[in-house]
Amino acid sequence: MVSDAAVATVVALVVTASFPFYLYGAWIIVDAEVVTWDVLTHHLRFIVVGLLLTTVPVLGWMLPRFVSQLGGLAAVHAFLGLQAYAMLVFALTGIVRIFQVKRNHDMYDAPDRDVDIDELHEDMSSWRWRLRAGVAGYVVFWLLAWALGIGRYVIKYVAL
Repeated sequence: MVSDAAVATVVALVVTASFPFYLYGAWIIVDAEVVTWDVLTHHLRFIVVGLLLTTVPVLGWMLPRFVSQLGGLAAVHAFLGLQAYAMLVFALTGIVRIFQVKRNHDMYDAPDRDVDIDELHEDMSSWRWRLRAGVAGYVVFWLLAWALGIGRYVIKYVAL
């Protein structure tokens, strides 16, 4: 049977490996002069890989062990992780509406149209704010949860 330390090492590496996918996915959008459908789907491929590299270990290994490890650091780690996912849901409430409006106005298929997206819908600026705040919050809480998780890993498996 595989030891907990070996599984914890793999989980730490997999979750850590998700961060470059988030960074590159963000860079794709930041670097794009115009966000076309191809740019959006290319961006989402990297973001989804990052989310999978984080979420699968959380659901498959961390969550089932949570109750048996419930303590101060584990509770804070779980709280920070839940906050990250809450911020992701908050961001999705903005991106879904932005996507719908841009799709309805054919902004992905004809990206060369010179239209300020805030003019497409009266609530566009608030949806864009939700998206930005949600993504920024996700990254901040993800980094905090990751740092605490690495700290817990070091305490439990390295500093024996």
